[in-house]
Amino acid sequence: MRKIQWKRPRYIVSLAVAVALGFGLGATGLVFGESGHTITPLPSPSEAETTPRLVKIPDFSPIVKKYGNAIVRISDSDTKIVHEHQGFFNPFPKDSPFFGFFHGLPNYTPPEKEVTKALGSGFIISHNGYIVTAGHVVRGMHHIMVTLKNHHAYRAKVVGLSVHYDTALLKIHAHDLPIVQLGNSKNLQVGQWLLAIGMPFGLYNTVTQGVVSAMNRSLPHDNQYIPFIQSDVPINPGNSGGPLFNMRGQVVGINDQIYTNDGGYMGLSFSIPIDTAMRAVHAFERHQKVKFGWLGVEIQSVTPQMAQAMHLPEPVGALIAQVMPSSPAAKAGIKSGEVIVAYDHRPVYNVSTLPPLVGNTPPGRIVPIGVFDHGKPRTLQVQVGEMPQKMLVAADQQSIDIRRLGVRVGTLGAKEQQKLGVDHGVLIQSVYPGPASFIGLRSGMAILSINQQRVTSPEQLAQLVKALPANTPISMRIRNHHGSIFVVITLPTR
Repeated sequence: MRKIQWKRPRYIVSLAVAVALGFGLGATGLVFGESGHTITPLPSPSEAETTPRLVKIPDFSPIVKKYGNAIVRISDSDTKIVHEHQGFFNPFPKDSPFFGFFHGLPNYTPPEKEVTKALGSGFIISHNGYIVTAGHVVRGMHHIMVTLKNHHAYRAKVVGLSVHYDTALLKIHAHDLPIVQLGNSKNLQVGQWLLAIGMPFGLYNTVTQGVVSAMNRSLPHDNQYIPFIQSDVPINPGNSGGPLFNMRGQVVGINDQIYTNDGGYMGLSFSIPIDTAMRAVHAFERHQKVKFGWLGVEIQSVTPQMAQAMHLPEPVGALIAQVMPSSPAAKAGIKSGEVIVAYDHRPVYNVSTLPPLVGNTPPGRIVPIGVFDHGKPRTLQVQVGEMPQKMLVAADQQSIDIRRLGVRVGTLGAKEQQKLGVDHGVLIQSVYPGPASFIGLRSGMAILSINQQRVTSPEQLAQLVKALPANTPISMRIRNHHGSIFVVITLPTR
């Protein structure tokens, strides 16, 4: 890591001297030049407040005042300090920026044992205690606790959780609760202001702001049915599951994840559109399963060489590699070798654009699909089917969150094995703040072994990590495009 040296500007010293010499003149409100002449009287505080602003900056305080009480902290009630000594203990988790402030203070005694906290945010959508959060926040929690801004805590149960939409609906036994107002994420435009409220590092009702950076953003190897909202709103550990507000004070998204190389915020935040999340929530409220649209095709990217060979005007769209028999696509006459360039009057720019469009279509609806067949355009009317349950289960099994490690891993397919030159291991699909990000692991890498044990599947790795000791250096063999290396990782308490 490159070290940065901070240099104090020399003019600060001169300014300090000037302030010291002119302290006795401050009451007059006058500033003197080197020649002793009066320059300009300083404005009084009342005059400064009445001076008109040259630039209008958005004021988010009305949103915070109106809806701040509807934001909740979500944690696992199993997480606690096992034993406390007399004196005082550190109230902040280890990943908090305030954790180090307590060391060295008089009478400070560290606890004998600490358990890493599972922590996230959520927001109340009904007065009788329904709460929405990100699915990965509560996935794997044993005893979910919801804490309001007034510090009242409630045991919560999961009403429903969708892995594909990464959305969960919780319920607590409470009444007359403050609620948020839900908006429409389809009306968002790039450049509009956004506001996030959450519990980063457990700090209650932390407010951050930014703008919409992009819409309908698809992320590789991750949540293919979510057309993410990309923004530069600062999101940190504990923000996940919290609301993203527009300037009207309406929730337009659920803060979900960030892109990072070191585990910290780097200006790239991704949120689940509230329209997408509410599809899952409404199904949970009716105690129904979430239904996904399905065409029954396997697709791949269109390269410039492929576009030239297929007489396409440019390398866009999703190339159909295979059409499943008796599928909606087969019944509509779609053939392998054709390229889908439009779906329901919306352009399909690349292979990752199509899955969320299809998945978010209600089964049974008839939509127009524009294709190129060796350079000749045509439009087909397709009745979208419902994705078979066995395909949804198979998709769930392809990737697993290992939160103790801080990664989501998936099966290492034949293509990835050939590309990396290995015959076993698992593929890192995404990395979030945790032990893996701390040592520099990134998506696209493969985990080949851990603690001298060969890794063969995501399920096996999860079991190995679960059994490993805490706070002990563990060896791990990693493979990327440059070669294989051994790294050392330290895992938190289970």
